[in-house]
Amino acid sequence: MNKKKIAFAFAFAAAALAVGTAGASIAIADPAGSPQYRQLSGVGSDTTQDVMNGLAAAITVNGQKVLGSYDATGSANVTTKDPAVNANCTMARPNGSGAGRAALLTSLQAGNGCLDFARSSSLNLAAAAPGLTYVPFAVDGVSYAITPGSAIPRKLALADLKAIYHCDPNYVGSGPNYDMTVYLPQAGSGTRSFWESTMGITDADVVAGVYPCIKDKKGSAPVQEHDGRVLDDKSIVPFSIAQYQSQSSQTIADLRGRAILGTVDGLAPTVLNSGFGVKRDVYNVIPTSKVGTAPWSTVFVGGNSEICKQASVINTYGFATNPNCGDTTKQTP
Repeated sequence: MNKKKIAFAFAFAAAALAVGTAGASIAIADPAGSPQYRQLSGVGSDTTQDVMNGLAAAITVNGQKVLGSYDATGSANVTTKDPAVNANCTMARPNGSGAGRAALLTSLQAGNGCLDFARSSSLNLAAAAPGLTYVPFAVDGVSYAITPGSAIPRKLALADLKAIYHCDPNYVGSGPNYDMTVYLPQAGSGTRSFWESTMGITDADVVAGVYPCIKDKKGSAPVQEHDGRVLDDKSIVPFSIAQYQSQSSQTIADLRGRAILGTVDGLAPTVLNSGFGVKRDVYNVIPTSKVGTAPWSTVFVGGNSEICKQASVINTYGFATNPNCGDTTKQTP
């Protein structure tokens, strides 16, 4: 897309822009059914929370559900193990991949048994003690979301998106009142980390204000990933294609608002389109020391693991199956 055309579109549409507001809070969805507390308790990514809830409902070992997956948002605290057995497993609810990994490490370092895995939509192989293994189980695509009335084109090249997220004034205008509101999800989000990497920017620079057109809050509220209600007719935000599809199909709560997904480099925003250029593996993170130990090995590890056998569930939630499902080669030092 020609940058001058983008600037002209904003100038032409400026009078018609309306500012929207985010809607009601997201409903709580923690493990449901019996048993209330599971052998494998996990927290973290918003992107994969719903598919993991679906897998938790579908997978049983010896006739019993073993996965307990706690959503990224909901009540302030979660209790991941039976208080009658372990009274120390009530914690602040981790929101996002980074927060989930940090909570898992804290639990492992304390040796308290409160957490057994973390959901992650990004890969971070920085040194960790104890060691962590990122086990891929599905493939997601990420596109950009805008509103139907937006002056931002519905078709952009990846180079255009990079210019936008570098706050190029030929695209976003001049500050402090930019023509475009460029959003990133909340701190700790795996989608934020993935999108920053794709755009060629660093989180440290975003936090330091190197890219002043970028915001991760609307007013005082953090921008929750995959919640399109944050958008107005002059804003843009990354959005998981799998999340968009499963919200659209009413498989999960529909938080899209007026959001529509853009086309990148001429490719339609569908995760099952193997040619879509902005793709990522999504993971469950487990302790490396447990790779060969049941129930971790039974549920997560190998192409014949309980999760990898649930292709239909994975597809139902908008994700593509991963040819490397169950692989354990991605380990932290």
